[in-house]
Amino acid sequence: MDRLLTLLQQNARISTKQLAVMLETTEQEVIEQIEKYEADGIIKGYTAVINREKADKNYVAAIIELKVTPKTDFGFDEIAKKITEYDEVESVYLMSGGYDLAVIVTGQNFKDIAMFVAKRLSLLDSVVSTATHFLLTRYKDRGIIMSNEEKDERSILF
Repeated sequence: MDRLLTLLQQNARISTKQLAVMLETTEQEVIEQIEKYEADGIIKGYTAVINREKADKNYVAAIIELKVTPKTDFGFDEIAKKITEYDEVESVYLMSGGYDLAVIVTGQNFKDIAMFVAKRLSLLDSVVSTATHFLLTRYKDRGIIMSNEEKDERSILF
């Protein structure tokens, strides 16, 4: 990957002036390259990596694997596009293996996600089957270690 993209991925808040120094180029060249990446759709947006479990005690996430029947002439794209339109859906990936799509979903509790699967995802035409995996602890997210500073009391002896 391009060094500029790597630096932006590590810290999107770094200034163009700092990037220019790190890349041994001019600030104007950095600005122009970033604008080109944005125009070409290489850079799709800028986000913060948030420890959602700390920010919202009612946060639940799950990875839902879907087996689907692809549509003639559209393949997996049509069903994937439908799924991306749901507010609960954070990410959708086409994958190899026993399932076709991986869908990352969030909700306020386990029941929200269960109802989303039962009443929305599983009713879609192309969906053959689902497997839901609730995320229990995030150790690393998008390259950032999500340090759990809570005291682990499992090893305390009586």
